[in-house]
Amino acid sequence: MSKISFLIDGHLDLAFNAALGRDLTLGLEALREADPVKEETATVTFGELRAAGTRVCFGTLFALPRTAGSPHGYTDHAGARAQALAQLDHYRRWEDAGHLRVLRTGAEVAAHLADPAAPLGVVLLMEGADPVRDADDLGFWAQAGVRVVGPAWGRTRYAGGTDAPGGLTEAGRELVTAMRGLGVTLDASHLDDAAFWEALELGGRVVATHANSRALVPGNRHLTDEMARAIAGQGGVIGLVLLSTFLRAGWAPGQPRAGLEAVAAHARHYAGLVGWDHVGLGTDLDGGFGREKTPAGVDRYRDVPRVLEALPPQHRAAVAGGNWARWLTRYL
Repeated sequence: MSKISFLIDGHLDLAFNAALGRDLTLGLEALREADPVKEETATVTFGELRAAGTRVCFGTLFALPRTAGSPHGYTDHAGARAQALAQLDHYRRWEDAGHLRVLRTGAEVAAHLADPAAPLGVVLLMEGADPVRDADDLGFWAQAGVRVVGPAWGRTRYAGGTDAPGGLTEAGRELVTAMRGLGVTLDASHLDDAAFWEALELGGRVVATHANSRALVPGNRHLTDEMARAIAGQGGVIGLVLLSTFLRAGWAPGQPRAGLEAVAAHARHYAGLVGWDHVGLGTDLDGGFGREKTPAGVDRYRDVPRVLEALPPQHRAAVAGGNWARWLTRYL
């Protein structure tokens, strides 16, 4: 395998896992032994991130809505906000303890990558915008360090999303307009098609931190070829998700996990559309799933570099982190 000097991950649910009771400061085996989340074997700790050579990641603020499977989730803005604020507090406590450094500008990212002794760098990303009261409230979150916002997860007050068709609401149009004004990047990963195209018409920067190809796996959770071209056309990067359900059409728990070649198939498809300069990692590891659903061969986060072995050697460094580094230092 060609040498990879560092990884940049477009999407990690660090604080959400802490909210579930996982202590990411433990070694992975110790975390697994004490893990309160059953049947979703943990893969991520700070030690695992270091072992993989991860220098920067997009760390999420994710508020879980109330559903049949999550009866304690939020039902209104106040509940969503409380979850996101608690997760923001996790990042601040980790930063105070020296486990990570929150990065807010491209210059900070460049300086961070130039410092081999630096801790994990984190760019804050809000996944699902329901914690934001309204467009006027966005400034509070931007001041707190949030640099990327995905208006939807499923349906939110702002947009149609995964398995929830629909465009931007009026509040959503106001939010995306405010994002453009404050230089906050749009994450298109969970947007329904109608909301995606409406948001792009409003302008501003766009990425897809964790989204695979709909040409290979059906469903509005994934990007069409036209969406991928539109993101790349604005200089954006698309992060590959390491979830078997999103890698192989028809995959279901209990089946053999998708292989690394399935990850490479999505990467090659995107590269054929927009070039390798717009393909990156967006693993989503521990984003509500564990080792049981990762690709075969990725049993813990330090295994993530194995994904790159299935890619053309000349493009591995770019996908591992070079493309995200270029985007972050230019646009953040």
